[in-house]
Amino acid sequence: MPTIIALDAMGADRAPKPEVEGAILATRHYDVEVVLVGKGDVIRAELDLHRFWRKLPIHIANAEEVIGMHEKAAQAVRTKRDSSMRVGLRMVRDGEAAGFVTAGNTGAAMATAKMVLGAIPGVDRPALAAVFPTAQGTATILIDVGANVDSKPQNLQQFAIMGDMYFRTIFAGRFPSSDNPRVGLLSIGEEESKGNELTREAYKLIRELPMNFVGNVEGRDLYNGKADVLVCDGFVGNVALKISEGMVETVRFLLKQSLQATISSQVGFLLSRKAFADFKKRLDYSEYGGAPLLGIKGVCIVSHGSSNSNAIKNAIRVANEFANSKLNSTIQERIQAASKNLSSHSVETAEAGSVGSGMV
Repeated sequence: MPTIIALDAMGADRAPKPEVEGAILATRHYDVEVVLVGKGDVIRAELDLHRFWRKLPIHIANAEEVIGMHEKAAQAVRTKRDSSMRVGLRMVRDGEAAGFVTAGNTGAAMATAKMVLGAIPGVDRPALAAVFPTAQGTATILIDVGANVDSKPQNLQQFAIMGDMYFRTIFAGRFPSSDNPRVGLLSIGEEESKGNELTREAYKLIRELPMNFVGNVEGRDLYNGKADVLVCDGFVGNVALKISEGMVETVRFLLKQSLQATISSQVGFLLSRKAFADFKKRLDYSEYGGAPLLGIKGVCIVSHGSSNSNAIKNAIRVANEFANSKLNSTIQERIQAASKNLSSHSVETAEAGSVGSGMV
């Protein structure tokens, strides 16, 4: 049986074109059935530009309202009860779809998912996890990349658990560290004392977890493979994500400019075309699909607003893989175990302090 994925057809900057094309590509490449959620007449008009779409497992679920990119998330979620996001996430909640994909307003996606699906017990705040390529040919997960602008130390501790489990799940058997990911805390220096109050307190909490914690890592370590999972608050993570996207576009432009500069460089480019194509593909965000919103009861994948059809196709792939894993139940078990261990540790510390003070 194909996995049913609900896709917000009204989310991307150029919606519904990339969503429709991405759905067509996904149903041709993966064992999925896609339900395009949004304004039915608009979606059908776009689908009709593709002659054979009716032969594919693609359907339409009508939703008359759309949450725009610049709308305030909280207000839009409360007032737009028939938005494409809300209808799609209700499908996941009611078992009509195994996962939901949107390239729309990130804040609204998080708020709606938390309201409609609810958070996994023990998770205070869901987080977005993004995948980055490394110089070693492996990958690094950065969490959180924008779901939470302000975070507390215990939130970062939970992000570490979720990132660790996500890496184990999606890269199982692919990398040497897949079974025991190296988890680092993004800071301004490697020393434990470096960073702000948030990172220093989070360091202490993450260190208590039964995982391969490698301590603080710096921004440059995002691409060098020093850690498999990098933990940070959503503000820092989103800045890192946007800088990376800008860097990729700049590198592409400068490389193209250099390759067209002289006859010899053009000849060299022709001889190395496959290598340059592979280079471009490794840096292309659309190859990695969307970022999963970890910590909610269900599957919600958030893609970039400028997503093209390839990005949407891969976001559907990620949703399919996530839906067929047992990641949410594993995250719940690990979060609850961590909470119990820390509670026990706190009690022991308090008792030791009481005994000590009584002896003085």
